[in-house]
Amino acid sequence: MKITAFNPLILTKDAAAAKELFEALGFEHAHTKTGINDEDITSFDLKHPDGFRVDVTQVDKMPQDSTVIRMNVRDFDEAYQFLLERGFKNAQGDKITDTGSSKATLMVSPSGYAISLAEHIRK
Repeated sequence: MKITAFNPLILTKDAAAAKELFEALGFEHAHTKTGINDEDITSFDLKHPDGFRVDVTQVDKMPQDSTVIRMNVRDFDEAYQFLLERGFKNAQGDKITDTGSSKATLMVSPSGYAISLAEHIRK
């Protein structure tokens, strides 16, 4: 399995404050993705000049902030199956978010930690 990114992802009701904190730490806003899952979900990708990355996602329906691992891969289906075989469950049931430019879902381990699994569609 080819992993192309592996970094923290903060899911929060106050993405602006989290984004501001990381920018004060030297992270730069790399890009924004909006309307995820056809909902009012916006994700900010932040990159530090030393190569570190963190994503901050505005999710109003979260009961509390949560930090998960973002894992981008070349082959979503292969990685999805890999995690299923190790007891992970798709937090969306059977739904896979497909934005046209990426496929993604949140996978939760048997003990409760989560991996946001994604593949960016290369054209």
